[in-house]
Amino acid sequence: MGCTVRIPSPLRSYTNGAASTAVNGSTVAEVLADLDRRFPGMRFRMIDEQERIRQHIRLYVNTRAATHLAEPVRAGDEVHVICALTGG
Repeated sequence: MGCTVRIPSPLRSYTNGAASTAVNGSTVAEVLADLDRRFPGMRFRMIDEQERIRQHIRLYVNTRAATHLAEPVRAGDEVHVICALTGG
């Protein structure tokens, strides 16, 4: 199943500057796995060692917040990755 992932600027170094990319998957977990196959190391920036979405990351499927990796994704959906900004 194909969808589009919107990449935030802090993670575009993994995608050679691309702001979006097409990936396959029927859940958020599958989408992120496909994204990591294409852009190694990117998933670790979003998902921690306990398979949880990192605190500074928000994922949306279209306009619906994805709070767990089992969230469904359908063909044509857009998965948005949002990075929180921190610092002083």
